Amino acid sequence: MAQALSKKSMPRLPDPQRRWLLAGATLAPLLSACSATGALDALVPKGTYQGRTGVAYGSDPRQRLDVYRPLGAPPPGGAPVVLFFYGGNWTRGERADYRFVGEALASHGIVTLVADYRLSPEVRWDGLLRDSALALAWTLAHAAEQGGDPRRVMVMGHSAGAYNAAMLALDPRWLGERGLKPDRLAGWIGLAGPYDFLPIGDPEVKVAFNWPETPADSQPIQHADAKAPRTLLIAGSADTVVNAERNTEGLARKLRAAGTEVEVRLVEGLGHVRTVAALARPLDWVAPVLHPVLDFIGGPGVGQG
Repeated sequence: MAQALSKKSMPRLPDPQRRWLLAGATLAPLLSACSATGALDALVPKGTYQGRTGVAYGSDPRQRLDVYRPLGAPPPGGAPVVLFFYGGNWTRGERADYRFVGEALASHGIVTLVADYRLSPEVRWDGLLRDSALALAWTLAHAAEQGGDPRRVMVMGHSAGAYNAAMLALDPRWLGERGLKPDRLAGWIGLAGPYDFLPIGDPEVKVAFNWPETPADSQPIQHADAKAPRTLLIAGSADTVVNAERNTEGLARKLRAAGTEVEVRLVEGLGHVRTVAALARPLDWVAPVLHPVLDFIGGPGVGQG
């Protein structure tokens, strides 16, 4: 990603759980790149949520999102809401490949939105952040009509998408352009995110961030202060794409020093792509990712799916 970014045994369970685990064990070795997460779609149930696809949050064809809603009536006051951004080096990615994220959260009582955004080289880092802020503004404005609670909206992302989430939560410029502030968020979640990655070595990332004219304030760690929302950071010790010590641990240290509530989960032996793939039902045995996310989001109905 950038210059500075640098099986376990399957439990013995009866059917149908073991069937899911066998499918997951077959698929897990294939998840060697972010685009491979789309392969999970065939294994993820479709009857555990209701939703809409291709909802416009802006006028550009890439400014679309999918909505995953829990089955049944929402709880009093509405369900928690999560807006998710995927990774892909800010140059690739499709929301349809992350249905497994929407299903995993919606089946546990969380209204979930998975958003596309314009990518480099069409836009640079500031353009994709403006798209992300526009998607979050739409989410906040429409949370109630989707069965969610506008006071319990969080933003979440994996890899490059965790960068997007971090910048919306920590740097007030982007939501400020929409007349909003990060304090509208109930929290944010970063999975294997790059938060401190200058200098840049990856050719694609150089383009996305206008290297070497990349401003220091493009880095989430520069915006870690006491105003930050409560934070959950998850990464794997075996991540060779994004250095967890520099990025996840480094951001956590700075946020804690500022007085922000931060929870960190550094999962032993977990790699970059499996950090998000472990959210999927067929692979949730691979690593403790889904349940810490559910616990962090919290609230009535969460974790009951």
